[in-house]
Amino acid sequence: MTDAATNMRLKLPIICFILQIILIILFATLVQYDHDTDAAAWHNGNHTSESENDFYYRYPSFQDVHVMIFIGFGFLMTFLQRYGFSSVGFNFLIASFALQWATLMQGFFHGMHGGKIHIGVESMINADFCTGAVLISFGAVLGKTSPIQLLVMAMFEVTLFAINEFILLSLLGAKDAGGSMTIHTFGAYFGLMVTRVLYRPNLDKSKHRNSSVYHSDLFAMIGTIFLWMYWPSFNSAVTAHGDDQHRTAMNTYYSLAACTMATYGMSALTAHDGKLDMVRTHYHHIN
Repeated sequence: MTDAATNMRLKLPIICFILQIILIILFATLVQYDHDTDAAAWHNGNHTSESENDFYYRYPSFQDVHVMIFIGFGFLMTFLQRYGFSSVGFNFLIASFALQWATLMQGFFHGMHGGKIHIGVESMINADFCTGAVLISFGAVLGKTSPIQLLVMAMFEVTLFAINEFILLSLLGAKDAGGSMTIHTFGAYFGLMVTRVLYRPNLDKSKHRNSSVYHSDLFAMIGTIFLWMYWPSFNSAVTAHGDDQHRTAMNTYYSLAACTMATYGMSALTAHDGKLDMVRTHYHHIN
C-alpha cells in the first residue's frame, strides 16, 4: 500500500477520534443534568409523584423523532441507485456527531445556568431537530462529498443553525411550529449553498448515477413511511403539554392523510403514462 493510500485510510478514523475526544472534554467541563435528570435535585424537590418528571411526557416523542433521524432520513436518500450505502452509513455517522455538537451549541446560545449547559430529554429532542436540518442538507450533497467533508459541513451547519435559531426564536420571538423556518428552510438552503460551492461542471461525471432503480425506490419508500408515521410526534415534540400538543399531533395526523391522497393523485395525473412516480412521491410526502 502506498503512503498516499495509507494517509487516506487513516484520515477518517483520526478525525473521528479527535472530534469525539474534544466532545467528551467539552461535555465533561460544560454540561450537567437539568433538574428533572439530576438525582439530588429531583429527590430534594417538592414532587408528589415520579410521573411529574418531564421524561414521562417527552421521551415517547423523543424516541419517535430519533427514529425519523436515523431510519427515516437514512433510508429516504437511498433512491439514488449508486449511493444506498452512503445514504444509510454516512447518515448514521454525521447524525451521531451532529446531535452531540448541537447539544453544546444550542445550550450555549439558549442560556447557560451557572456556567453550565443543562441537559435533559427536551435538549435531546432539540439536538435531534438540529440534526434533521443537517440531514436535509446532506440530501443535497449525497454522492459528492466524503465522510470527512460531511463532518466538517455538519460542524459549521450546527453552529450556524444554533445562531439562526437564537435570532429567530429568542431575539425576534418568532413562532416556528414544526421547525418550518429553523429546520426545513435552513437545511434546504444550506444544502443548496454547499452544492453551489462544490459544483464543478467540467469535473461532474456522475450524472448517470442520479437515477433510481426498483430496489432503491423500495428502500426510499421505507424511509418515507417512517417519516410519515412520526411527523405528528416531530411537530408536537416540544409543544407545551396538554391541549396544544394534542391539537398539533392531531392536525398533523389528518394533514398527512390528506396530503397522501393529493400526492398520489397528482403523481398519476402528471405522469405521461399515468403511472406513479415514486421519487416524486417520496419528496411530496416529506415536504
